[in-house]
Parts: sequence; C-alpha cells; structure tokens
Amino acid sequence: MLTPWRRRYQKRNGTVSSQPRRELPNDVWLGEVSQMLAEGKPYAIYVKGYSMRPFIEHTRDRVFLEKRDTYSVGDAVLAQIAPGHYVLHRIIGKQGDNLTLQGDGNVRGVELCREQDVSGVVTQYIRPNRIIPADDPKLVRRIRLWRKLRPIRRYLLFVYKAMV
Repeated sequence: MLTPWRRRYQKRNGTVSSQPRRELPNDVWLGEVSQMLAEGKPYAIYVKGYSMRPFIEHTRDRVFLEKRDTYSVGDAVLAQIAPGHYVLHRIIGKQGDNLTLQGDGNVRGVELCREQDVSGVVTQYIRPNRIIPADDPKLVRRIRLWRKLRPIRRYLLFVYKAMV
C-alpha cells in the first residue's frame, strides 16, 4: 500500500522513473512537434541543453508550446534556424519579419530567423513541483532584469552553475 504512494511522491519531486526514456534526434522529433503545432495542437516537451539557464534547466523542466500569429521581444520560442536545426531561445530583437534569438544562458551568440520559421511560443514552464505561466508578472520582471544584465551575465552564470 505504501509503494504506489511513494512512487507518486517521487515523480512529483522530479526523481527519474525506473523506466528508461527514449530519445530521438532533435531534427526528427522537433520536426514532428513543429508539424503538430502548425496544425494547432499544443505540445509539451522536455528541454535538453543549457542555453536557457537559469530559467529552464536541462532535462528537469518541460515547456508547453502553442502556435501564435505574432511574437514579441521577450518570448521564448521554438524556431528552425537552419533546415533540420531547431532551438528554443528567447527573442531579443525584432525588425519587421526578422527575429534575433539568444538563449538566456548564452553570453555572446545569437541566431537569426524569420517569423515564419517560428514553430511555437512557450506558454507555460513546467517544473517538477509547479507550473509557471509565461505571462506571470514575477517571471516577466526577472526575464527583463536578466536581459539588462547581459554585460555581467557570464559571472552570474558562473555563480549559478556552482550553486546547482
């Protein structure tokens, strides 16, 4: 009787299930996700990589994606920057139809794409213990502050990595 309760408790706290998770190459899997989003079906994905630290953590967090017609600076989007190459990064600049993307954990590199290359926008951040809407005022303030701290981001990320 205690075993099912213990398993549920462990999953809510983010521990790894005993069943192995299958992984597909990003170009195949995210291509399928992109097609589902184009059809109007929202989708949640686990995030791989460290480019969106400190707001999204590798394999711990999931993001809920939806298709939109317009995107604004500050939105985290799934975009195809080259054929078969997808990134989940934040929009830091917009000029007409052209978007400039950068990961929160990146110090220098940026990617360029067009609005039509964006598959979906993050509407929810799914953490092990809670779900945070992307339009949460506290989160939006933290993201704006993080963008302003770009010149010292390298040092802040060093401290963050040491703590995690």
